[in-house]
Amino acid sequence: MLPLREHPQRRALAREAHARPYESLQAPVRVSHLALVTGEGGAGADHAHLSTLCEAEGVPTPPREAKHHAVDLGWGRLRWERHTEFSTYTFIVRGGFRDPFGEPPLAAVPRDWLAGLPGELLVALHLAMRPRTAPVPTLEELGEHLAPTAIAGSRVAGGAAYVWSDFRLHADGFGRILVHDRGLRGRQAGRLVQRLLEIETYRMMALLALPLARTHGPALAELDGRLAEVTARLASPGSLEDERALLTDLTAMAAAVERIGAETAYRFGAAAAYHDLVRRRIAELREERIPGLQTIEEFMTRRLEPAMATCRSVNARREEIAERIARAANLLRTRIDIALEEQNRDLLASMDRRARLQLRLQETVEGLSVVVLSYYLVSLVGYAAKAAKAAGLPLDPALATGFAIPVVVGAVGWGIQRMRRRLMREEGRRHP
Repeated sequence: MLPLREHPQRRALAREAHARPYESLQAPVRVSHLALVTGEGGAGADHAHLSTLCEAEGVPTPPREAKHHAVDLGWGRLRWERHTEFSTYTFIVRGGFRDPFGEPPLAAVPRDWLAGLPGELLVALHLAMRPRTAPVPTLEELGEHLAPTAIAGSRVAGGAAYVWSDFRLHADGFGRILVHDRGLRGRQAGRLVQRLLEIETYRMMALLALPLARTHGPALAELDGRLAEVTARLASPGSLEDERALLTDLTAMAAAVERIGAETAYRFGAAAAYHDLVRRRIAELREERIPGLQTIEEFMTRRLEPAMATCRSVNARREEIAERIARAANLLRTRIDIALEEQNRDLLASMDRRARLQLRLQETVEGLSVVVLSYYLVSLVGYAAKAAKAAGLPLDPALATGFAIPVVVGAVGWGIQRMRRRLMREEGRRHP
């Protein structure tokens, strides 16, 4: 070992390259495959239930943090895999058979354990692989096990095997895949079986988004129509109250679109990821056409692609409506802001007019105040002059009063002006 500090996740990440190894299979072999949706928090329940079966069969239980576990049960082999939101249980039985789907491996699993599996069943599939020593079945023979009008098939793995399926649920509630070995090696056969099971599993997981698309598609169409009406009303000016009502409508529509986005974002994103996995697994089959049959890729193109296109279309429409609502709301807010600015401008102009009027009234009052104060002061001077004359001073009260008038008026006016200037300076310092 190098004298270096090791990253705590180094070994776990290195093991990821070898996680979920393929089984080594040899025809004839039969497989039963189940996929149950338990949600992102269902790993603990899946692990506990799997451990009960392992303990009952006397085989090792999975480690607590395991995402994959494969054990021999004596009568067959169990392969468990935990994915982000679902778990798969694959039961494998080796040995010859007469009817490929007459007695599937699942028949050997305890019924009470099957009944207690956590989650909701989404995928149930039987697969049978015929040996290379058996004759290749004809279309008539395939029609005994698959729906004759819906069979899809091809040569795969460079011509080393034939694969047929109708991608339908039969009377027992299971889908069926028939494989005919033409020269598969052990690991190659295991990879082929794993890819076929994953194609069906990921196909169904991707289709979980379709009901949501169908549910929310009409709601988005209604929102689109309401948005068109609001946009048309935006073209004609209205009162401030009308525009506030429009903004309320846009806010309600935005909330509805966000709610739909919250309900569909994860599912649509997961559907896109699962769809991509389906296409990759089909490409890994390296299909070659069998005359008279559609290939698995053609079946998926006709049956799965339209569903995924619907999901993409609904998601794109939701995003488009959200963007349009945002643009309309911004435009309406701008109009409301402009209307408020115009109102504020008018209010300020009115306040300015009132201030000028108040100033004029104030100046008028100041002039009257000068007259009144001057009148009383001149009267006081007249009384003082009369008193002085009565005291024997040689003073004419009328002349004294007359000469005092301009002096008193000037002094009073100068005093009031000085007082006003001082008040204005103090107000300026208080509110610069």
